[in-house]
Amino acid sequence: MTTESVDVRKYNREAWDRQVAAGDRWTVPVTPEVIAAAKRGEWSIVLTPTKPVPREWFGDVTGKRVLCLAGAGGQQAPVLAAAGARVTVLDNSPAQLGQDRKVAEREGLELRLVEGDMKDLSAFEDGSFDLIFHPCSNAFVDDVRPVWREAFRVLRPGGALLSGFSNPVIFLFDPDLQEQGVMQLKYKMPYSDFTSLTDAERSRYTDKGEPLCVGHSLQDQVGGQLDAGFLLAGFFEDRHVAGDKLSEYFEGFIATRAVKPSAP
Repeated sequence: MTTESVDVRKYNREAWDRQVAAGDRWTVPVTPEVIAAAKRGEWSIVLTPTKPVPREWFGDVTGKRVLCLAGAGGQQAPVLAAAGARVTVLDNSPAQLGQDRKVAEREGLELRLVEGDMKDLSAFEDGSFDLIFHPCSNAFVDDVRPVWREAFRVLRPGGALLSGFSNPVIFLFDPDLQEQGVMQLKYKMPYSDFTSLTDAERSRYTDKGEPLCVGHSLQDQVGGQLDAGFLLAGFFEDRHVAGDKLSEYFEGFIATRAVKPSAP
């Protein structure tokens, strides 16, 4: 299996549909209690595994046109809608979009749901959004730079892109030894589950129907935002969920707030 022989988008779309059926943590919709609290102004959401995004990164979301980019699953978009935002969700997985639809129907929320590729936002005109919320998901595309360019295009001047992504270092260790608490480098950058692994190594994920990942460099993740025209205005790091051995050593996830400069 290589990126030449496999349609990355198709494979990961089907994999995320399977994750919904399996009840993966990122596919479980929020409860009515969470939505009720958001309507009272009491809410928080995450870009990375555990750390809530600072509320000042959002500003007042009331009436804001928000794009949840590759962020379906019934978790963040309904909360933002309940808080007063006008929310559009674009995601590659029909089943993940279905989770947002369930919450919207259950709670009487208005969400616009669009199935599509995060690298291609041609469904939206220039300057369509005030805010883009992009939780850890661009590891599921083979090239992240088009994501940043398209996000820049569809944001209004002065709008903000909130993004979560993986530090590529997390992909470079021997996974069998890592489970034993031994951190030993095995793979090199550039890293891709599609091209860096043997068939036997890849089966660790494909046999379970899990999505495959690409470890984009920080030059493409952070530098790519700057090259697209953004100005970096916020940054934090986060650990993985409890029990992850690598998180005992360093924080392997990053969140950024990037702003599209206002027109002169």
